[in-house]
Amino acid sequence: MSIVGPSGCGKTTFLNIADGLLQRTGGQILLEGRPVSKPGPDRAVVFQDSSLLPWRTVLKNVIYGLELQRRDLKEAGRRAQEFVQMVGLKGFEHHYPHELSGGMQQRVNLARALTMDPEILFMDEPFASLDAQTREIMQLELLNIWQQANKTVLFITHQINEAVYLADRVIVFSSRPSRVKEVVEIRLPRPRPLSLKRSKEFLDYEDYVWKIIEDEVRKTMLADRTIKHLEMLG
Repeated sequence: MSIVGPSGCGKTTFLNIADGLLQRTGGQILLEGRPVSKPGPDRAVVFQDSSLLPWRTVLKNVIYGLELQRRDLKEAGRRAQEFVQMVGLKGFEHHYPHELSGGMQQRVNLARALTMDPEILFMDEPFASLDAQTREIMQLELLNIWQQANKTVLFITHQINEAVYLADRVIVFSSRPSRVKEVVEIRLPRPRPLSLKRSKEFLDYEDYVWKIIEDEVRKTMLADRTIKHLEMLG
């Protein structure tokens, strides 16, 4: 599931509340019927910044979370190796972050999250800092990894075609104060090659979601101009 919406509408704030990193001010967040009030092992986050420990190798970065949970090191090593291979980094286990490209660093970040075996994986614009070509490849790779890992993913992005390409549902947030404006079911077949983005069906979805967001952005701009005008009038 992807979440899109105007800049500043609260997408990342919502994700941080759902992960328990921020306290909610109203309502409730439930995961499998359980209220969320703090971070837990049933959730893992992949941030925009890979946040790797520079003094640790790929394998040691991936295993780090399991070490903090005091898991059996032999079993932790086996799981870490499994996910390093799943994200396509076999042969790079003993490389350090500075020896990797941006896309490879984010694969390490993803492997680290998956190694924790969360029930749900939160991804906060994880490909935003990558160049356009690498971003496209990483989207395809993410779908391949998702199919193998069989995890629920909540993906935050500003890029509408990324949201449509990855998700089964795209949730569109309104402008502040944010609400769920619409939930768009993406009925495109899987697996999804990158060439799908050039199909009429895909472009129709992209245009539809963009029009919803455009309406919200125009409302915000009009409200901002009105407030500024009233302030000038004193």
